[in-house]
Amino acid sequence: MPSPCPPALPTPRHRDRPRAVWTVRAVWAVPGGWTLALGLWGLSRQNSVWRDEAATWQVARRSTGDILRLLENIDAVHGLYYLLMHGLFSRFGPGTTVLRLPSVLAMTVAAICVASLGNRLAGPWAGLGGGLGFGLLPAVQFHLQEGRPYALVAAGAGISTLLLVTAVQDRAGQNRAGRGRGRRPALWVAYGGTVLVCGLLNWLSLMILPAHLATLIWARAARPIRVRWAMAATGAVAGVLPLILFTRTQSDQVSWIPPLAWHMLIGPAILLAIGALGALLDRPRTGRLSAASVGLPLLAIPQLGLVGLSLIQPLFLDRYVLFSLVGLALLIGAAIGAAVRAARPRFPRASRMILPVVMGVATAALTPQLLAKRSPDSRVDDVLAVADDIRELARDGDAVLYIPAARRDTRLVSPGSFAGLRDIALAQGPMESGTLKGVEKSPQRIGAAMLAQDRILLVTDAGEPAPRLSTQRDRMKTCVLREHFTATADRQTRGRRVTVYARVDAPHDGPPRTAKDC
Repeated sequence: MPSPCPPALPTPRHRDRPRAVWTVRAVWAVPGGWTLALGLWGLSRQNSVWRDEAATWQVARRSTGDILRLLENIDAVHGLYYLLMHGLFSRFGPGTTVLRLPSVLAMTVAAICVASLGNRLAGPWAGLGGGLGFGLLPAVQFHLQEGRPYALVAAGAGISTLLLVTAVQDRAGQNRAGRGRGRRPALWVAYGGTVLVCGLLNWLSLMILPAHLATLIWARAARPIRVRWAMAATGAVAGVLPLILFTRTQSDQVSWIPPLAWHMLIGPAILLAIGALGALLDRPRTGRLSAASVGLPLLAIPQLGLVGLSLIQPLFLDRYVLFSLVGLALLIGAAIGAAVRAARPRFPRASRMILPVVMGVATAALTPQLLAKRSPDSRVDDVLAVADDIRELARDGDAVLYIPAARRDTRLVSPGSFAGLRDIALAQGPMESGTLKGVEKSPQRIGAAMLAQDRILLVTDAGEPAPRLSTQRDRMKTCVLREHFTATADRQTRGRRVTVYARVDAPHDGPPRTAKDC
């Protein structure tokens, strides 16, 4: 017998639940797919590798023992990253895809974190706008396809910030519901571990901790939250501190960074202005967690902190605080979300077009940048291109020299192109010496070896060598070439130069005693 009462209709809340689930999924899936697609587009950069990536390439191909020996002398700050890339090269083989794909995936994770943060703090439009906008930022585009650790640090910044927000909101929700401890301990362990890994990849990323502290103060987080944050932060700093102290003994490797100048502050000033505008549109208020309270400290404190450190020791390179752009993207998303909310009451249909129009205009405006970042000319040089020139110009038995010695990276990345050539300045190879470029002979011995040659190939930078980088060994090389050889061929390709020199005089009794004697 049928029931006299009709079945109860689902409440609007129940009907909307699947739609809400799909909305949340779209908020992170669309920016994630967008950033991944941008990263895979032109990933090989026309089969080019520049000098910084060449360092990753040649170190990753060494054994674990050789990498650890290298880190005792130089680049300990990148030790964890080199070991990670060594594992990937050992498993999949060296190549531009393996070199850069970790950065693509890391930036994809960072975009997903931005989208999730925006959705949690300012709604789905803010999440979509921030996640999509993150992938278009020029600095993100550069490091999206870079075989270096900075994209991984950006992903860690996104993950740790999302964990912090989740822990704070989880605590607030439990307090309202009267529940117990819930999942907070696991969240704080994950938070501390993520910050630790970021610090081991680049210890300047620890500036994310004062940014997060500013967020907690702004949001007036409860004392238990602040205590747990302090415990997690202390553990992360303690884990990174030995690396910080050790890498201070290798500070000479950043001695090339120029002192801070006023023109260097233009970029950070523009970023901070954009971030401040986004924060104002989000209508920030103290005492609550918002896109402004999370994004503005994350953007401003690392930028200003790097400026402050650079007044003590020149360190101002924007890639060191690339992770702060997670905060910028979050603020951009908040501004888009605020615009949608403002327009919705009067123009409900038009409000839905704000994000597509903004993204369309931004993509069109930045398309030249997108194309340029995927060109070999976007980097200062190309190690692989000059290896092709060597292969065409060299003859068996020729000698080869490098000015500066760091340009030996071409041979280390493409050893096959240098088959049959003798490196007459090298006393001890990079792996044997535990260095990136090897150890060269004394200037007198280099001069003697050069005077015993009929043909020498010189690999150097395009244009003239910078005087401030010139060493006594390099001056000896230049002097002997000028006095006893003549250039017979010269090629410049993508920031590198190969010149063939032929002997023009008869051998004499010995080399000049110093470069000045030339």
